Amino acid sequence: MIRLGVNIDHVATLRQARGGREPDPVWAAALSELGGADGITVHLREDRRHIQDRDLRILRETVRTRLNLEISLAPEIVAIALDVRPDQVTFVPEHRQEVTTEGGLDLLSHCDRVADAVARCKDAGIEVSLFLDPDPSQVEAAAAVGAVAVELHTGRYADAPDHASRQKELDALFDAGLRVRQGGLLLHAGHGLTLQNVADVARIPGMLELNIGHSIVSRAVFLGFERAVAEMKRAILDAVAAPQPGR
Repeated sequence: MIRLGVNIDHVATLRQARGGREPDPVWAAALSELGGADGITVHLREDRRHIQDRDLRILRETVRTRLNLEISLAPEIVAIALDVRPDQVTFVPEHRQEVTTEGGLDLLSHCDRVADAVARCKDAGIEVSLFLDPDPSQVEAAAAVGAVAVELHTGRYADAPDHASRQKELDALFDAGLRVRQGGLLLHAGHGLTLQNVADVARIPGMLELNIGHSIVSRAVFLGFERAVAEMKRAILDAVAAPQPGR
């Protein structure tokens, strides 16, 4: 069964725009689970632009599925993760000026730092995933640092301007997914996925988890969280159940 992790960061973005208490991402997490989410994902950024420490600690107490915490390699953020102990930590790159995560972690350039952070999290009983571009050299290095899973960055696929470009990026994701599984790691994916483009990614062999946020939050503005999550979950399950196109 493929899992849907719902990223609720942008509920907190809306709250922080006014600096008040609403809308509360903790409520969004509960409604997401009611809608069928298999997990809740949040990114505790160093600049705290959306999710706050308070959110993370309450979510650890209230999430009934799985709590996936996206973090950078910053020592103070890793320390918070070790204290809160989410079910899963996903290491991502982080740049102060970016609007959203712009690409995968450069594992080859930060191998020792990643390996140390991974080991500390695993010693605390936390599963570790690495957010990587579908680049063969990056993916093949993931097993060496002790990660349990790789989350493939689907941004280039989601942003592809035409069918040919989209197919090229999808082929890269299929190849990277195969390499992840050959390395004995679990396969996750996320970034920029919508109801319109999620099916092909959900059909990648061995796909275990999709983390989706912005498109669900956007639809929820008009439809409500439970319905927006339920629609995305149905799209994923329908994709997996449908006959597989030849590749």
